[in-house]
Amino acid sequence: MSVNIAPGAEAPAGLDLADYLRVVRVYWKAIVAFTLLATLTAFGWTVLQPKIYSSDSSGIVVTPGSDNVSLSLAGDSLAKAKVKNYESVAKSRLVADRVIASLELKTTADALLGTISVKVPLDTAEIRVTAQSPDPATAQRVADAWVNGLAAQVEAIETATPETAAPDAGTSPDAATAPAATASAVRILPLGKAVLPTSPVSPNVNLALSLGALTGLALGAAYALVRRHLDRRIRNAAEVERLFEVPVIGTLPVDHRLDEKSTILDAGTAAQLDDAGGAMAEALRELRTNLSFLDVDQPPRIIVVTSSLQAEGKSTVTANLAVTMAAAGENVVVVDGDLRRPTLVDVFNLVPGVGVTDVLTGTAELEDVLQPWGALPNLSVLGSGRVPPNPSELLGSRAMKNMLNALAENAIVLIDAPPLLPVTDAAVLSRVADGAIVVIRTGRTTQEQLAQSLGNLEKVKGRILGAVLNYVPTKGTDAHSYYGTYASAPETTDVPDFAQPDASVQAGRRDTEAEEVLEPLSAGRRVRN
Repeated sequence: MSVNIAPGAEAPAGLDLADYLRVVRVYWKAIVAFTLLATLTAFGWTVLQPKIYSSDSSGIVVTPGSDNVSLSLAGDSLAKAKVKNYESVAKSRLVADRVIASLELKTTADALLGTISVKVPLDTAEIRVTAQSPDPATAQRVADAWVNGLAAQVEAIETATPETAAPDAGTSPDAATAPAATASAVRILPLGKAVLPTSPVSPNVNLALSLGALTGLALGAAYALVRRHLDRRIRNAAEVERLFEVPVIGTLPVDHRLDEKSTILDAGTAAQLDDAGGAMAEALRELRTNLSFLDVDQPPRIIVVTSSLQAEGKSTVTANLAVTMAAAGENVVVVDGDLRRPTLVDVFNLVPGVGVTDVLTGTAELEDVLQPWGALPNLSVLGSGRVPPNPSELLGSRAMKNMLNALAENAIVLIDAPPLLPVTDAAVLSRVADGAIVVIRTGRTTQEQLAQSLGNLEKVKGRILGAVLNYVPTKGTDAHSYYGTYASAPETTDVPDFAQPDASVQAGRRDTEAEEVLEPLSAGRRVRN
């Protein structure tokens, strides 16, 4: 089977809606944490800020009234024109000095101007003054005093006369020095008292909390997207099939019985092994079934089980898969092909010290070192033997190939091989085997490691049967939700005798059906219900 490995194992550049939703599901805790942290920070900021109160006061520009409509319209237009000029006057130091003097404030005109805002509504003769202060009573008094000070300043401006020119020869001194009294044509009238504020206008707690939550949400989303981009660990089967075009033939869930060491999960009788329930047992049976359908015409008889790095569970997968296949009636031989760090003898609790190296060097016969496993007579284990100085050369020798072919005549051979990246032993074994299974540890094996591992197999033209996802979580976004949810059917009650056919008739039917099924199959194949 030829495998096309995506260059660099890069994911597509664009993300669709499903990808964004998956990012949210994976990193929702971080997003919530960022949002809460930013919201609490905003709340703390509002607590530390001084409270500012605001009070408004208004005045209106008026002109002398008249019974004449034309004069009234002219006066209204004059008032609207004047109010634009008075807006600048209201923002001047002259008015500020008047307010400071009237209220006896201990501040400067510039500082007081920083707390005042003046606004003239469009197409009106009204002028509005807003005063802000940490003290609500002060804000109220300043707003009223500012309108009164503006009215006084406007009156002073409107009633002021220009400097009298120098007296001519024909004028008297009294006439030259007498001020020309001019009545004010325009003045400002306050529209009422400012209201005492009861709640601060700053800081705005609701606005601050909203901005904090939005900022935290944005930071959380950015963090999630960055983590998604930088996180190269493999988490689901769809990712493997999409990036590497390698079929995932099995997904094994997390089993805490394997936390301490590699072991056989169910070491009972054949019937107990085949009927064992639980997530791992069902996953192993599914892997066994998928292996039988990989190549119906030429099913693989010698299978190498390897991984990218150590501690990804390849030895555990090999041992438990062998037990599961043997429980179904297959003749299985497990070969410990890891001549550097052998572990299978300890997993099966067999006699160490003899095995592959003894057979290859001619110091022992295959039948003498092949150890049957007590729980299943059709399952045998061939240990690694003594650790040689040249493991790669021994595994790639013709003697190794002849030994594996001899074992495969009457059994399916599973080889527990070393990891692909540290050494070349697994790649060498894949050349003499019918195919290799690569074990991937979910959440640990990275895309780059898997790409390099598959590349090593491709370089030696090894056949890749598929990948097995190990340690798949049972909870969370990438959890395997099927396992453990489909229980065995309850025992049925006894049926009447007339519903049960004769036992001899049943036996005859089964024999006839078996002969019809077995007849077209080639020799060496097994039929499993």
